[in-house]
Amino acid sequence: MEVKLFYRTQRDLAIALNQLIDSYFEEEIPERKLIENIVTIHENNKHKLVKNHQFTTVIQQHCGKRRLAVVERVLEMK
Repeated sequence: MEVKLFYRTQRDLAIALNQLIDSYFEEEIPERKLIENIVTIHENNKHKLVKNHQFTTVIQQHCGKRRLAVVERVLEMK
């Protein structure tokens, strides 16, 4: 799965995160690739992903609790 560095909107970012995490859950990509991609997305799109130390509302609505729990755990690791 190919992940872009920069996303135009929060919705585009949420869709990319969903595809990435779903690919991991379906065992299409390894854990290492998941972690690398989430860290890269976060570093290049911080303002679209997190505001006031919380995921933005659009991200929360489109990704859901289970996927965001994965993102949060990865970001805590780095």
